[in-house]
Amino acid sequence: MRGLAERLAAREVLVADGAMGTMLMARGLEPGACPEALALDRPGVLEEIADLYAAAGADLVQANTFGGSPLKLAPYGLEDRVGEINARAVEAARRGAAERALVYGSIGPSGRLLLPHGDVSEDEVLASFETQARALAQAGVDAIFVETMTDATEGALAVWAAKRAAPSMPVVATMTFDTTARGFFTIMGVTVERACRVLEAAGADAVGSNCGNGSDAMVEIAAEFVKHARCPIAIQSNAGLPKATAGGLVYPESPGYMAERVLALVRLGVAIVGGCCGTGPDHVRAFRGAVDRRETR
Repeated sequence: MRGLAERLAAREVLVADGAMGTMLMARGLEPGACPEALALDRPGVLEEIADLYAAAGADLVQANTFGGSPLKLAPYGLEDRVGEINARAVEAARRGAAERALVYGSIGPSGRLLLPHGDVSEDEVLASFETQARALAQAGVDAIFVETMTDATEGALAVWAAKRAAPSMPVVATMTFDTTARGFFTIMGVTVERACRVLEAAGADAVGSNCGNGSDAMVEIAAEFVKHARCPIAIQSNAGLPKATAGGLVYPESPGYMAERVLALVRLGVAIVGGCCGTGPDHVRAFRGAVDRRETR
């Protein structure tokens, strides 16, 4: 199977998987529990999820490592098991993907605020991310996705850490934006233009956005990335904004609805399309169909 860097260079449109958290909660993850601990306790669940996404046509399947850095695992008392947690999550994803898809390691925010707004230094956050990135590289991931970042500095530290840990590893970096009257900003005030500038300078091989928005807003965000990004763009939308019901949160966007927006993303030149919160294998199957029909035409 060709690697991510080669496929991006060939201008192939790649389909990433959908939500991990949504799938885990549907399989019994308790509120407040550590999602990454499932790699130790219930790896079969992670293998099943990877299998479902690969079978749906995803080119890229994630390992369940979003919160697998020492700083993020510390509140659960698991900071000393970073290597084991990340390795087992990657192994489970590999088994599920069964060579049908590339496996990427996910690195999410540290859960802490950088000084002077918070209580951790850049060096501490960099060291935490680098510990996780080394574990992911040693476990044999095909790429690292730095995801759901809102602070450009923290995002850049994660990218830099990944490149220090594995210089040849493709790194995709995405941030989460809010829609405001003045345009799109993260909750830390980062614009799309600044996100591109900072993440690319840190060494990201692709940049973009995930989470926080339904697919309509993500098309608009993607258009902003097209204006400013010098590298490939990745977009992973929520299935709309969740609505609380008696049965729990419901995400309103159907696979067919989102697939139409995927076509819009592809027309803009987005290189990686996938889903975030509320999406599942049916959404990915619809994305795959939309991309394949577009490429056939």
